[in-house]
Amino acid sequence: MPTSLPPDAPVLVLATPGDTAGVAEEIAAVVRVDNPQIELRLTSVTDLADSLPTGRDAVVVPLLTWDDPVVMAEIGKAVAVAGTGAVVTEALGPHPLLAEALHIKLAERGLARADRVRLLNVSSPVDAVILGTVGGERAVHAVQATAVLLASRLTLPVVAASFDSEPGVGVAAQRLRAAGAERLAVAPCMIGHEAPAGIVEQAATAINAGHAEPLGPHSAIAELVARAYGSQLAT
Repeated sequence: MPTSLPPDAPVLVLATPGDTAGVAEEIAAVVRVDNPQIELRLTSVTDLADSLPTGRDAVVVPLLTWDDPVVMAEIGKAVAVAGTGAVVTEALGPHPLLAEALHIKLAERGLARADRVRLLNVSSPVDAVILGTVGGERAVHAVQATAVLLASRLTLPVVAASFDSEPGVGVAAQRLRAAGAERLAVAPCMIGHEAPAGIVEQAATAINAGHAEPLGPHSAIAELVARAYGSQLAT
C-alpha cells in the first residue's frame, strides 16, 4: 500500500455477509488505523448497492476466507444494480498470512507452539489439525490450499473438513486417528460471522479435540483487506 493516496482514489468498500457490528466493525477499525490514507466504508452484502459511492471509483473487498459463490454472486448483483462499475476483489484466502493467523490462533489455545521469530512449530501438543469451514464440499475444496500452507508451518498433517455438511469433522477425525494421530485440534478457517457461534466448540467436543477461536479481527485479516485493495490500485 502507498503511504498516501490522491483525494479521488477509489473507496474501499468492505462487504461482510453478516452483521456489520462486532467482528466486521473491529476489522474495519484495524484497517483504518493501519491505513489512514484509505477511505473505507463497511457494509453488509445486502446493503452494498446503497453503500457504493456515486461518481467515484470503488474497490469492493469481500470479508471472506474463500470465494463463496453464493455471497460473491450477491455482491456481483449489488454492483450491477448500483451501476457504478466498482471492482470486486477475490476473497482473502488462500494466502500465507491466513495460515500464519491460523497458527497464532492455535498457539493462543496451547494447541501449537511457535518460536518468536518465525512462528515455526517447535514441538506440538497435537498430532494433527482439522481445518474447519462452512459451505459444504465446495468450501472444503476451496480451503485445501490454506490447509497445505498451515501444514507446512506446523509440520503436521492438516486436513480440511466441513462443519455444516457430510463428510465432516467427525469423518476427518476418524481417518486421522486410524492413521495414528490421537491428539487432534480443530482450527476454524472462518472470520467469525459465517456460522453460529457454537459450531466450532460443538464439533471439537464431539471428537474430543481442542479448538482454536475463529480468526476475528486479527491483524493479518486487516492486512489482507488492505492488500486486496492495494492490488487493484496496482492494476
